[in-house]
Amino acid sequence: MTITGITYLKVSVVYFVIGILLGMYMSMNHDYDLGSVHAHVNLLGWASFALAGVIYWLFPRGAASLLGVLQFWTHMIGFPVMMIALALVMKGNAAFERITALGATLVAVSVLLFAVNVFLNVRPEHGTRK
Repeated sequence: MTITGITYLKVSVVYFVIGILLGMYMSMNHDYDLGSVHAHVNLLGWASFALAGVIYWLFPRGAASLLGVLQFWTHMIGFPVMMIALALVMKGNAAFERITALGATLVAVSVLLFAVNVFLNVRPEHGTRK
């Protein structure tokens, strides 16, 4: 599978839908226990991943690099693990705290990979819009 900025954008839209539906569910049930999950899905799933997609669309070399691919997969594995485990913790199952931390660590690694990738591959000569 080739990772592109468009890949990031499509994934971010899925998280946008999940975040909105989770917010509607909480509102309809007057149960806001999952508020932090809702916020993380919208911030790390929708907004951050969409911004990465735009950056990688403008600078496709970054998305195609090993760092871009590693960032994508560490996020794609870590983020759902973190969100599902966090939801279980928020619903009272403390046994999932370590799994939440594992997923969060993968997401943090993904963010660090993104930062390094931006500094290495986001340059005017590497962009599509000059």
